[in-house]
Amino acid sequence: MKGRKPAIAAGGTFFGLFTFSQLYQHVLFQKITPPSERADNASFVGSSQSWLDRKVCNWFGFCGLAHLNQAHWVSKDEAEPQTVKIDLDAFAKDAHALPEDWSETELGDREIPQYVLDHAPLIHLYSGEEFWPGDMDDHLYHTTPHLNYTPLQAVDDHPTLDNLDHLNDWGRFVYLTSDDNPEERPPPEWLAGEINIPNIPDDPDEEAPEEGSRLDGHFEEDKEAEKSDWFFSGVGDTKDRGGIRPTGPVSSSVPVPTKTPEGEEFVEDKYWRPELSRRRLDLRGRKVVGGKSDAPAVLIVVPKDDGVVDAFWFFFYSFNKGNSVFNVVFGNHVGDWEHTTVRFQHGVPKAIFFSEHSFGEAYTWEAVEKSGKRPVGFSATGSHAMYATPGVHPYILPGGILHDMTDRGPLWDPTLNYYSYTYDYRRDYLQPSNLTPDVPWKWFYFWGHWGDKFYPLSDPRQYRFLGQYHYVNGPLGPRFKNLGRQHICQGNDECILKKWIGDKRKGRAQMKRWPDLGQGEEMSGEDVLRFVGPEREFA
Repeated sequence: MKGRKPAIAAGGTFFGLFTFSQLYQHVLFQKITPPSERADNASFVGSSQSWLDRKVCNWFGFCGLAHLNQAHWVSKDEAEPQTVKIDLDAFAKDAHALPEDWSETELGDREIPQYVLDHAPLIHLYSGEEFWPGDMDDHLYHTTPHLNYTPLQAVDDHPTLDNLDHLNDWGRFVYLTSDDNPEERPPPEWLAGEINIPNIPDDPDEEAPEEGSRLDGHFEEDKEAEKSDWFFSGVGDTKDRGGIRPTGPVSSSVPVPTKTPEGEEFVEDKYWRPELSRRRLDLRGRKVVGGKSDAPAVLIVVPKDDGVVDAFWFFFYSFNKGNSVFNVVFGNHVGDWEHTTVRFQHGVPKAIFFSEHSFGEAYTWEAVEKSGKRPVGFSATGSHAMYATPGVHPYILPGGILHDMTDRGPLWDPTLNYYSYTYDYRRDYLQPSNLTPDVPWKWFYFWGHWGDKFYPLSDPRQYRFLGQYHYVNGPLGPRFKNLGRQHICQGNDECILKKWIGDKRKGRAQMKRWPDLGQGEEMSGEDVLRFVGPEREFA
């Protein structure tokens, strides 16, 4: 009898774990995993040379248990090349012509309004960051294009920002694969990006922040904004309010800038560099002055109907550091694109969006913290997800098991070093702007991923627990971030516009302080903690 109880308990545990794993893999896994990873699941599991590993992976969702303490390169599987041609010269103008040679019409099409720069975001990077902003040129120099797992060029034959689009001849499954092992610690210099830490500017003059720049209070939806003509302006998708999908002047096989898959990101709060914490916002009244990074940001200005203009500020990093759950790291990937979007109407800022992994949060312009006219955002450690406040930001899993961390680390002013463009989303047509007419632009049309393809289970660096990978796909570029979006949120589904940031417990006092913002119905933190809308694969 005594021997039966442990056996029954073990059997019950085995059955319960098996049942939970099957439910997770066949229900939840299908919802939160990008299509690119779901489609490759069978080949991913089959790549393991261990029969036991394959069975444990299928039965319990624990894949690659033997890999947890290993990290080295392995040989890659063969893949058949695909050929899809694209000829940008057939429809693109000469991007290197001097502005004085432009016609009046072309100048108007390529002009960046001054109000875009006046209201450009300032970004606090995390003081303990391990992977800082990356330079796209440097990234290309240290990567080799692969078709899935097969190299397309010699290691010393690197693409450039001016010819990256030539890789489209191989189709959509090209990955810029790292020439170095991203598991190395300390990481290679180009992955870490320490040379791109924003410098410390001279001490700013004393200046009080504008009224309302620090708002603390509960989240409240701004449903009145949905009635405004600036809330919906753009192509959306085929279901949205009769908008048209951009076709572009090339074949219909060209991926349009709407919903597209990429790897999920997680973040690990582990490293801390106290010497950088002094680069922070002075809340006692001094205006914030951001520093210059040697890694250029990317500004893409997208005019829309009804006087609406969306200004997309993209930030590139060569590596995304994943989050640790019970000391197991998930969500690493080479290459990382994040962005902040400011929506204007007739030159007046109306709302702002911060990208967070494959979703994000949108706020009214009045809600967010500012330095002068400029909004202040916060980049999370490792994942570089964007937030409106410093602190801990739980997501996906309950209990804060997965969370991002932001603080007032080095302040990055992207207007000090950037590539700027204007974009016609109806024609899928990008042009260098009047502010930076000589910058490269063909890289924008690269169809592939800016990092490695998620490693197969046969790779000792890879494992997967309950649908979450140690290494996931590198991301697609800015062209695939739904630049023609109707509302300011990333996806084309529900968009919640929030009026306040901060602690809900302070909400009542703050409503008395700023009565013009409206009081509205009080919502719980859980109701509005996360953006409601696009699935994970809409990154």
